[in-house]
Amino acid sequence: MFAYTIRRLTSLVPVLLGMIFIVFMMIRAIPGNPAQLILGQQATERAVAALTKELGLDQPWYTQFWSYFSGLFKGDLGVSLKTNTPISEEIWPYLAATIELSLAAMLIAVVIGINAGIISAWFQNSWFDYCAMVLALIGVSMPIFWLGLMEQYIVAIQWDLLPTTGRDNIRDAVDPITHLYLIDTLMHGRIDQFIEVIKHLILPGFALGTIPMAIIARMTRSSMLEVMRSDYIRTARAKGMKMFWVVYKHSLKNALIPVVTVIGLQIGLLLGGAILTETIFGWPGIGTYIYEAISSRDYPVIQSGILIVAFIFVLINLLVDLLYAAIDPRIKYK
Repeated sequence: MFAYTIRRLTSLVPVLLGMIFIVFMMIRAIPGNPAQLILGQQATERAVAALTKELGLDQPWYTQFWSYFSGLFKGDLGVSLKTNTPISEEIWPYLAATIELSLAAMLIAVVIGINAGIISAWFQNSWFDYCAMVLALIGVSMPIFWLGLMEQYIVAIQWDLLPTTGRDNIRDAVDPITHLYLIDTLMHGRIDQFIEVIKHLILPGFALGTIPMAIIARMTRSSMLEVMRSDYIRTARAKGMKMFWVVYKHSLKNALIPVVTVIGLQIGLLLGGAILTETIFGWPGIGTYIYEAISSRDYPVIQSGILIVAFIFVLINLLVDLLYAAIDPRIKYK
């Protein structure tokens, strides 16, 4: 297992290197001069040229690339052109917000999706099965921005049950320690704010988790149906074992391999695709951070933000591969 892990980590290096180079070249194809955007449209050509030289944007692309690439080996993600702040100092609060939102969305998707798929397979061709699969199809097809706006209008505005935007109650917010607000509120002993943070997570969590929930439900149902037709399942039922234990103890564990694969891929996609949800619900996450950087042509922020998201994505895929052996002892890595 250790040797396999090392090989997989080594194979990730060319993937990340290729991604760094492609992103570096693509963002420089975006029209617009960052110096012009920083100084404004009223700035003189001399001032723009001076700032361009100061930022190093007048140098050849390969010189700029080597400067950024060599800095990565020192743990230097660069300095924001807009705020003149080291990216390593300002990116974590945004990344923490997206991680918290993505994990909440995935928790909702996994709990509801897996159980919906299990019950649909258990009662195949029943009214619940048909309703669950129709809702799953609707969930995959429904645009996130529309669902988010409907949640805000109905649940937050019409029913006044949950907040519409933000991460917590800004009038009584706790001082951030980890910038993961669920953890910070508990560290401060503020149960009231902990509940408030959960309330703020529900609507964006459901909006972001709808598509993964639908995919997980359909995959779980398909995998469970295949496993439940196996001989050892029929044997367990013939011995008089209760159907609940047959389904959740024997069938589910053997049906989890494809489901875990889907979950791993969806977590990575959530991290990179949360920008719509973050925009609608005013969530200060990494998607919003990168979007604002694109608008201001803040090259170092765009490069470092995408690099971190890509690294997390490939790392999750590695963890999913390693998790296979824990779920199914028949899988051995040599």
